[in-house]
Parts: sequence; structure tokens; C-alpha cells
Amino acid sequence: MDEIGIALLSGFIGIAVADTWYLKALALMGASRTGIAASLLSPFVVVLSFGFLGERLGGWQIAGFLLVVAGILLVNWRARRRSVDEEHLRKGLFYGIGAVFLMAVGIVMVKEILETRPFVWTTQIRLAGGLAGMFVYILIRGNAAAIRQRFAQPLPWKLIIAASFLSAYVSMMMWLAGYRLIPASIASVLNESASAWIVFLAWAMLGESIGLRKLAGLLLTLTGVLIMLLV
Repeated sequence: MDEIGIALLSGFIGIAVADTWYLKALALMGASRTGIAASLLSPFVVVLSFGFLGERLGGWQIAGFLLVVAGILLVNWRARRRSVDEEHLRKGLFYGIGAVFLMAVGIVMVKEILETRPFVWTTQIRLAGGLAGMFVYILIRGNAAAIRQRFAQPLPWKLIIAASFLSAYVSMMMWLAGYRLIPASIASVLNESASAWIVFLAWAMLGESIGLRKLAGLLLTLTGVLIMLLV
């Protein structure tokens, strides 16, 4: 398969399929369980990078990786979660873990292309693969009319467009730039800390409460990230 085909397939797997499965997991088993499943992203990337890219983590980097994962688990842990029946939990785990694994596959398979080809070109081709996959999914599901109806409703479009541009376009390019510039295994660990920063920003900007457990998770995550950056 040529490089364009690999980039398109990476987008189809890592955006269209993975994002759809992740949203299914959220609906089936809730945010906290899905957040814990999402913490498997960096282990999957580390293993795949070891097998297909020949990357290795040093001792201190492994320590940083473990601290980040521990911090994310603390941040996402809930002593009380909404009740989920066994069937929904099984399906949710399948879709959640499967989504994270496909994200890891999608980024590892395009890593070498990101390093050797024009960055913007590669990201646009990958995004095109993801958009094409989502379009096909809509056609297969036969819910295009329902989607058009939702878009016709009065919504805060300026806010939606700004948030979509920043989170789905700018942040994705920065996310991919990290994988382009540093080893995939290290980039995945640094990216894993996103959920911890969400908790911090929600506290700093929205006034949401932050307990000792979340604070401990933030400190563990920050320590792990600093170790990864300094070694």
C-alpha cells in the first residue's frame, strides 16, 4: 500500500471507527469507566511502537509512564458509578478498549509518514480518510435526514464552530506533530495527561470542585510528565 493509502486508512481506523466506538462506549457504560479504558492508549502505543517501530523506553521513562497512568486512573476513578447492566458493560468494554486500540494502530501506522512527508499534507489526507469513513457510516445507518434535521435547529453555531475548530482540527494537528517530532511511545504518554489537565482547567476556569483524589492524580500525572520531559 502506498503512503496516501496508509494515511487514508490511518484516518479511517483512528478517526471514523475509533471515535464512533468511543462514543458508543460512553453511551453504554458512562464517562468514568470509558475514561479508565482510555488510559490504555499509551500502553497500546508503547507495545505497537516496540513491535513495529523498534522504539524502547528507558528506566526513567517507564517510571514516568507508570506515574502518568496511575494519575489518570486516580482522576477518572469514581467510588460510585451509575448502574450498568452486565450486557451493556461487556459491550462498553469491547467498544472502549477496541476504540483505544484502533487509535493506537492508526497513529503508529502513520508515524514514519509524518516524519518523512509534508506534515500538513499528511494530516489532511488522514483527516479525509476519517471524514470519508464517517460519511459512509451515515449512509449505511440511513440517518442522514435526522442529522440534517438536527443541524437545522437553532444552535449556538459560533461557539460550536470555534470549539470544533480548536478541538478537532488545531489540537489534532498539534497531537500529530508530537508524534512526528518525538518517539510515539513518549508522545502517547504525554498526550495521556489530557484528562488530568481537563480536571485542572475545570477547577481553574469553571470553579468545579477538586478533591484530594483528583489533586493526587494531577500531581502524579505532572510528576510523570516532568520525568518524561527531563530524562
